[in-house]
Amino acid sequence: MIGGGNSGVRYEKKDRVARVTLDRPEVLNAMDQRMHEELALVWDDIEADDEIRVAVLTGAGDRSFSVGQDLRERARLDREGAPPTTFGSRGQPGWPRLTDRFDLSKPVLARVNGYALGGGFELALACDLIVASDQAVFALPEATLGLVPGAGGAFRLARQLPLKTAMGYLLTGRRMSAAEALRFGLVNEVVPAGALDEAVAAWTDALLRSAPLAVRSLKEAVSRSLDMPLEEAFTASYTWEEKRRRSEDAVEGPRAFAQGREPVWRGA
Repeated sequence: MIGGGNSGVRYEKKDRVARVTLDRPEVLNAMDQRMHEELALVWDDIEADDEIRVAVLTGAGDRSFSVGQDLRERARLDREGAPPTTFGSRGQPGWPRLTDRFDLSKPVLARVNGYALGGGFELALACDLIVASDQAVFALPEATLGLVPGAGGAFRLARQLPLKTAMGYLLTGRRMSAAEALRFGLVNEVVPAGALDEAVAAWTDALLRSAPLAVRSLKEAVSRSLDMPLEEAFTASYTWEEKRRRSEDAVEGPRAFAQGREPVWRGA
């Protein structure tokens, strides 16, 4: 059972939206191995469930999205002789984690309130959209702890910010405010904490209005083509685009527009 009793993850599905909550507020939603194992099952289920079109990832409570790796657990594992971690989650519980799960075709929106530090920030960076409260704080403090942001923070931040700016945050662990993240284009919207759920609902409603196959096609094409030469991006083969162009939805959109009505998406 996913998200059952004594779980570190809450998982709910309603109205085509999956809501995934990191649920360890007593430790600011720090992620232990059990949570990673549960999250792997959640992402598998979201991808397999044709009724789900959007996922929202958040943290329990109002203090933290997630402060990343449970360092107390890490210290215990070190004492027990567990091998040190490095880049990627291969061989670790929950592999592939969201941060290196490159075939998740449905959009994931991060709802961030409070701290998004270390692996928490990396989780948010791995999402397709981020909506944050004005109380959100982002940082990758791993270098100050003798670690590296192995869940892709080094790679994603350097791709999403100017290199010197990214290196400043990576090498010093300095914190970034929600306003700075918005200015850098790392988040889609910043709102007062009391308006966060309303803003997230507006984004999920907008995503649900878009054709599901078009959304999946776009996510795949954008993520796969980022490092391609432009000419190659135009000629590459995209699995979800092949499904979209042969679908009833590809006909339904123009037909609904011509008839002056809202389209009825079948996702097939």
